[in-house]
Amino acid sequence: MVIGHRGACGYLPEHTLASYELAARQGADLLEPDLVATRDGVLVVRHENEISGTTDVAHHPELADRRTTRTVDGVPVTGWFTEDLTLAELRSLRAVERLPDLRPGSCAHDGRHTVATFEEVLALRERLSTELGRQIGVYPETKHPTHFRELGLGLEERLVDALRAAGLDRPDAPVLVQSFEVSNLVLMRRDLGSQVPQVLLATAWEDVPHDLLRPGLWPHAPRVCGARRTYGELLSPAGLAALAGVVDAIGPDKTMVVPWTPDGSLGAPTSLVADAHAAGLFVHPWTFRAENVFLPPALRRGTGPEDLGDLAAEVRAYLDAGVDGVFTDHPDVAVAARAAWQA
Repeated sequence: MVIGHRGACGYLPEHTLASYELAARQGADLLEPDLVATRDGVLVVRHENEISGTTDVAHHPELADRRTTRTVDGVPVTGWFTEDLTLAELRSLRAVERLPDLRPGSCAHDGRHTVATFEEVLALRERLSTELGRQIGVYPETKHPTHFRELGLGLEERLVDALRAAGLDRPDAPVLVQSFEVSNLVLMRRDLGSQVPQVLLATAWEDVPHDLLRPGLWPHAPRVCGARRTYGELLSPAGLAALAGVVDAIGPDKTMVVPWTPDGSLGAPTSLVADAHAAGLFVHPWTFRAENVFLPPALRRGTGPEDLGDLAAEVRAYLDAGVDGVFTDHPDVAVAARAAWQA
């Protein structure tokens, strides 16, 4: 499957309804919204809860006093946060391109789009499925779930309630829920009874999910993870077997599937895809982007980091490695690469 990562954000500002719609029209099978909460408890779609890089909030003097420093997942972050703004206040903002130096074409759309709610994304999914004559799915990610639960703004109950209100909390629904943390996936599956497939994301073999650093907040995770803490341990054959029943897929950083070699080419695949498939899990690596800076040196074209390289070749290499889907900022390229690979 081709997953429109934050929509088609290689072309339009990320997490806007326009970006999601473009992704669907380019052939994406699923749309990927990142979910954060507002002060009044509404789920909205932003890459991070700190929004100075994705909105024009810095140009709103009436919100200047909301600028602050918060610790998010153990890291101090300064800016404006969704949890300090009501939905009405967020609606006064406009989206901007997060990577202006790499994507100047997208910058032409700065200021045109509002911050969308998750409910609006679900409604868009339904409309586009009817209009395009094929099922468009959604692949929401809970962002910083431990952080929001500590604030009393738990994302999980709100997400499950929204899916149920849309008639989408069922095993065959076009929905996958993802998280970089284990505990909130356990909560949704075991306590809230959510029936949709779930996906554990991973950043690097040696990294530790933030929830496992706060075990007192999440009582269920130790029973699933045991003594395993790093993603490497969680995604080992034994770790994958322990996750069965909680997750249906994994979403690793793409270099955990096919690492880069010292000479800048794609190396031999690791055993991760085979290990996951042996445990009955799908594999959806991230993130596939066309700009040179995001590609292995052997696939770069032109001279600048913003020039577009051979993303299609990278996608085909991962399909050869057996992955079941890819997160991409450029759905049209991935759709074409998949068609060529299948032919």
